[in-house]
Amino acid sequence: MLRIGVDFGATGIKGAVVDLDLGELASDRHRIPTPQPSTPIAVAATIAAVVNETTDEVACDGPIGCAVPAVVVNGVVRTAANIDGSWLGADGRARLGNALGRDAVLLNDADAAGLAEMRFGAGAGRTGTTLLLTLGTGIGSAVFVNGRLLSNTELGHLVMWGDSAEEQASAKAREDLDLDWQEWAETRVNPYLAYLESLLWPDLIIIGGGISKKPGRFFPFLRTRAEIIPAQLKNNAGIVGAAVAAEEAPSDPSW
Repeated sequence: MLRIGVDFGATGIKGAVVDLDLGELASDRHRIPTPQPSTPIAVAATIAAVVNETTDEVACDGPIGCAVPAVVVNGVVRTAANIDGSWLGADGRARLGNALGRDAVLLNDADAAGLAEMRFGAGAGRTGTTLLLTLGTGIGSAVFVNGRLLSNTELGHLVMWGDSAEEQASAKAREDLDLDWQEWAETRVNPYLAYLESLLWPDLIIIGGGISKKPGRFFPFLRTRAEIIPAQLKNNAGIVGAAVAAEEAPSDPSW
């Protein structure tokens, strides 16, 4: 089964055809810089251009999935922390569908990464409660119970140190605060993980985002009650997870 997945980020919009039997890209990954300002009209046009480039390489009909850096409820965008404020209240599903001439499924970007990891990566076959965190410019989160997604958790915005946790514990915060890897892990990430464990009692924690390519720099300093492992799909996770959503959401009433 082939589906198109698109990952809409603050700096780039990436897409590819995904083989959902393998969890792998079936085409090259195509990327176009995110338009500035990143209004719904401009982003929809850019996503359409990415999809056109992708389908010129590998034909793929059917709905597309799009991972968005925001809370998404029934296709409507409810937050806009890292995208243009005009997205607030926008019916992203309708706008993308009109621009693409096909059905579109929207979901939170961390939820998309989590879907990819649970189907094809570090969380495949795991039961119980799984927490995926993406540590990058901010902190994204996805929570799964026996493989089922609890959408839009946004746990990076929990208040710690008198601030949003992602302002103090993200990968960007490590650079902004000029912390080495051990200091960051021990004084920022570990307290954040302990707080999450007190709330959710996960069986497994998966760490994704760009830094998951460098687990040896900080994983030795992490201390959790739950098993903790790096993500596997890395830069393709959002695309693969969006493609999973494109296939599963139309027939799943829980979306």
